[in-house]
Amino acid sequence: MLNQDALTDCRYCSDVSKGNEEDPIGTARNTDYWLVMEFAQPWKEQIFKEDPRITPLIELFKQLFMKHGIMMQPVLIVPDREYSRPGETRMIFYQRSQKQFAQFEKQEYVVPEVDFTRLATAIIKQLMKQPSELEAFQSYRQDTSHIRELLVCTHANVDVACGRLGTPIYQELRNKYAGSPESHLRVWRCSHFGGHQFAPTLIDLPRGQYWGHLESEMLDLLVCQQGDVTGLRSHYRGWSGLSKFEQIAEREIWMETGWDWLAHHKSGRTLRKGLKGIKQFLYPLLRWIPLKRAQFFVDQFTSDATWADVEIQFVSPDQAVSGVYLARVEKYGQVITAFKSPKKGEAPELKSSPQYQVSRLVKQT
Repeated sequence: MLNQDALTDCRYCSDVSKGNEEDPIGTARNTDYWLVMEFAQPWKEQIFKEDPRITPLIELFKQLFMKHGIMMQPVLIVPDREYSRPGETRMIFYQRSQKQFAQFEKQEYVVPEVDFTRLATAIIKQLMKQPSELEAFQSYRQDTSHIRELLVCTHANVDVACGRLGTPIYQELRNKYAGSPESHLRVWRCSHFGGHQFAPTLIDLPRGQYWGHLESEMLDLLVCQQGDVTGLRSHYRGWSGLSKFEQIAEREIWMETGWDWLAHHKSGRTLRKGLKGIKQFLYPLLRWIPLKRAQFFVDQFTSDATWADVEIQFVSPDQAVSGVYLARVEKYGQVITAFKSPKKGEAPELKSSPQYQVSRLVKQT
């Protein structure tokens, strides 16, 4: 653990987080869809609000959530010297196919750059069941469902930790693991997706797993997925198919069962939460509101629960084995962290981060 003097001297928020052994689990964004868009740098911090190619999409993203309750995670990726084509742009769309699933379904398009906004608009409008031009882009579809995509955040304009620490990890992954078509792996530099303090951080698609505090020593385990899975425990931020407390329970199941767990189709429910004050009376009523967007705000409102009872349902890929895990997730302490790197010459703004663990895990088949 870092002492107060060391905390003041930390240059990056991730130094504070890692030095104090902050557990990254439960920080993956729970989402239904991903829209990964190839977009040349430079990327200003306010690119989603200022760039004329992207600003028309912002209102559509808002409508998608507020009017239709659909969660979509937009991410920009830097064109690659090998993967990309001059004058064209790539767009990868992932979707949750059903309630229980193991990974997101993928559609990829490579279109002329002038069609960037038009294609993104068509994808979003189709989700909103509005008239869409997506059918007109079918000739641009790419057969890449077999390719795994690793997105490493290097967005220094948002936080210097991501640029300074993410870039070397990106380069190692790109050069060592994605050097040939036979690898069925592409590695991209991408825009910020939350969790500065866990830099270097990445997203593994199509599974939708988030990773943080990456180190060279654990990349073989992450990429090749062979060996003792517990070596990844302190780097796992969670699976984006689940909400916060469900992610914490899911990690515990994975650590016990090993790599085969990733192929299982799964879903989760948070049954009860330990809350204080008015929240303990409101939550039992609010959790039954059927609107998904309302449940998003309920989860945010009750994210400070001291405990939660969680249910994780699963079924094996061949449908031969199914069951339910019941877990109690409990707060066991807190650590000091920093959510954003300080400006040069300034001390980081320190905050307390609650830490959780699974105190009970029972499997029912």
